[in-house]
Amino acid sequence: MIHQSPKSSLFDFSVNYPNEAFRQNQGVGMTSQRTRDRLIKRLVELDIYDERVLNAMRQVPRHCFLDEAMGSRSYEDTALPIGYGQTISQPIVVATMTQWLLADTDKHPMKKVLEIGTGSGYQTSILSLLIDQVYSVERIAPLMVRAQSVLADLQLTNITFELNDGHWGWQKQAPFDGIISAASPAKLPEELINQLKEGGRLVMPIGDKQQLLYGFEKTSTGVKETCLGEVLFVPMKQGIEV
Repeated sequence: MIHQSPKSSLFDFSVNYPNEAFRQNQGVGMTSQRTRDRLIKRLVELDIYDERVLNAMRQVPRHCFLDEAMGSRSYEDTALPIGYGQTISQPIVVATMTQWLLADTDKHPMKKVLEIGTGSGYQTSILSLLIDQVYSVERIAPLMVRAQSVLADLQLTNITFELNDGHWGWQKQAPFDGIISAASPAKLPEELINQLKEGGRLVMPIGDKQQLLYGFEKTSTGVKETCLGEVLFVPMKQGIEV
């Protein structure tokens, strides 16, 4: 399938921020909107074509999810440390996963999504702007608390959190239209497929030392698998840390 690149008009006008909190947190210098736009143009060059995803990533102030000392690197296309042995995902990976999750919304609306691994809250914020209701689980309590604080400061109110290791999804809130995971199990957890609606999508890395990003579509006859390339995520661990 040939995809057209987003029109230049994406960058011709100032950003329409979702609320005043976003406007007040847009940064200056190396954290400014101009710097963020350079990152978005880089994502377009890397075949991110869904304008919904590009607009959301253009709006979200990634620097707010990092320590101030890392601010000057916020809009590099790289993963960065957030403490506790965890990282904020590389923007191209966030974009690729989100774009794949939303790829079939004409037939299967993506209104209710489970995120495994809240982490910094950056991916959560992207989802929050694109999905009606986001459910996010995190196994490291201090990370979840910090992410909740940043997301609250940005006045994002359609996110529900739980302290959970993610292996078992969130059965109480299932079924989901989509599931996205920022942690890599050694093999696909079947429980996650079970918590998808028919037509639902799961995107996650699989593997230990060598990881591949996969998209899974749940159909009436089984599960369709698509490999989206090599990635490097933290492993999916069991148990919680308080």
